[in-house]
Amino acid sequence: MAEAITLERIMALQAAYIRCIDGNELERWPEFFADECLYKVTSAENHRAGLESAIIYADTRDMLTDRVLSLRQANVYEKQSYRHILGLPSILKNGGGEAECETPFLVVRIMHDGQSDLFASGVYLDTYRLDGGDLKLARRIAVCDSSRVDTLMALPL
Repeated sequence: MAEAITLERIMALQAAYIRCIDGNELERWPEFFADECLYKVTSAENHRAGLESAIIYADTRDMLTDRVLSLRQANVYEKQSYRHILGLPSILKNGGGEAECETPFLVVRIMHDGQSDLFASGVYLDTYRLDGGDLKLARRIAVCDSSRVDTLMALPL
């Protein structure tokens, strides 16, 4: 039987994930996910209603890599960065090499002119999986508290 995943490992992966995004190392971002994964950004309203529609949707690591390539080479958007603030993760299920976790988040967006605004708040609904000894995200659904989402969601949450 596969081992349980420790809270310490989950928190270490989350810290590295956030550091990657906030540090503009987006090319590394897909490495946090399993090959077959789900990454979705949605609203709390859509999530409660069970709607599959999403602001961002990717179901493989290759799709995440393509998203980063398009951010770097094709998309035109105003220069910006994020600062994530995470709450403590709550492990909901754990065992068999997988853990389901819920973690609250706040994201501040800093624009090129220095203006900083609360960009998003919500909760990550995650499934972590041991993959050859490495911990990977098999699923990350970022459920935003507000259904009002800025159309300029260039960077991943």
